[in-house]
Amino acid sequence: MLNRLTLTQMAAEVRSGRASSREVVEAHLRQIEAQNPRINAFVSIFAEEALAAAKAADEARVHQPALGPLHGVPLTIKDSFDVVGRPTYCGSKLRLDHRAAADSTPVARLRAAGAILLGKTNCPEFLYNYETDNYITGRTNNPWDVTRTSGGSSGGEAAAIASFCSPGGMGSDGGGSIRVPAHFCGIAGLKPTPGRVPATGHFPLIAHPGGLLGVGGPMARTAEDVRLLFEITAGHDGQDPFSAPVPVRRPELAGLRIGLMERFNRVPVQPAIGAAVVAAGRAFADLGFAVEPFEPRGIERAPNLWWFFFGEVAAPFIMQMIAGRERDVHWTGMELVALALEKPSPTMEQVVENLGARDAMRAALLRQMRDVPVLLLPACGVVAFPHRSRRWPTGEKEIGLFEAMMPLTFSNLLGLPALVIPFGHTEEGLPVGIQLVAAPYGEELLLELAVRMEEARGPFAGPRT
Repeated sequence: MLNRLTLTQMAAEVRSGRASSREVVEAHLRQIEAQNPRINAFVSIFAEEALAAAKAADEARVHQPALGPLHGVPLTIKDSFDVVGRPTYCGSKLRLDHRAAADSTPVARLRAAGAILLGKTNCPEFLYNYETDNYITGRTNNPWDVTRTSGGSSGGEAAAIASFCSPGGMGSDGGGSIRVPAHFCGIAGLKPTPGRVPATGHFPLIAHPGGLLGVGGPMARTAEDVRLLFEITAGHDGQDPFSAPVPVRRPELAGLRIGLMERFNRVPVQPAIGAAVVAAGRAFADLGFAVEPFEPRGIERAPNLWWFFFGEVAAPFIMQMIAGRERDVHWTGMELVALALEKPSPTMEQVVENLGARDAMRAALLRQMRDVPVLLLPACGVVAFPHRSRRWPTGEKEIGLFEAMMPLTFSNLLGLPALVIPFGHTEEGLPVGIQLVAAPYGEELLLELAVRMEEARGPFAGPRT
């Protein structure tokens, strides 16, 4: 079935003429019709526009010698990125009247490469939760087990990709929002270095101060496909204040040492997750890389500082934004806000002091990573959990949401690129991911390692759909 090919394979089929763009788009639209009622991943589906674009792509293939790398291939986009003429709800009733004046930069670059948009995918209100639910579209379910969450905030995107309704697309990540859904749904996802993939046209605005934590990044079923999307969307954009003119480079793997972190700050993870990380370490060693235990020093409070900026600093601004319409805001937009408001609003002195502490932590970790430039660690402390559960057993002790996300949030705080790929299953058949982290602008290194790891692992079967 065409919709079960990888993104790279689909692009090759369309360019060669072995499959038409219309056939590929129709295959995905049929899958959406069959699967979306049970997973509820889509906010909107652009069926007529996608079919018209596919027709134009097929005609262009005959008459146009130079085709873009995604010519005639359908993709999806998280409903936090602008698509011209369409609303960007970001899960909120407060944005029902919004219409985008222009494409966001990632959407414009994907279109320029020949991609066709199938639709926009679901997210929690304001992207402020690890579950995907809102008053506009409702709850997104995990395609592996609909009683469980697909994660958040890019949960609709991950569910659509994992269920073969989409071959790939764009998400965003301020505290694991690409990597948690990727891990929960058994796909690959990249959180780039801030500014590596421009986020112009994203809501909430990814600029100072939120852009210290939040980025846009690609998601797909394989690391090879994520690499293709990264190479297309990366590049300087003067409208993004974090954007950096860093070209796509060829990584150097000779003599590479990988630091193995079985957990962050000694917080336990569920057994299947720990086993996947250890197995991945053995696989990297079999590939010829030096793998050694690594325990970072001086960043123990990184998750607390991440929460200061993500939660305590942001919450008062969210309350100002929703003033007078609190009843219109979904629980996914208020759960973490309410938690943050349990503390007094941060003072300017605290903000400045914590920015300095953040910079010192970043410098300390980068010194330690000079000899160990890649870290291998859990993608999360838990696998996809039942909707709205908040505490989980690990075999050692019960952990909550904050502890479960510790392997993720430190890289947001410190501005490090991080990549998740699937690497196993639980006894119940749920997917388990592993995470790779590098120094800033090390995306190419992570992607090359992930591609090699996937080749060693072999194909990863998706959910039964």
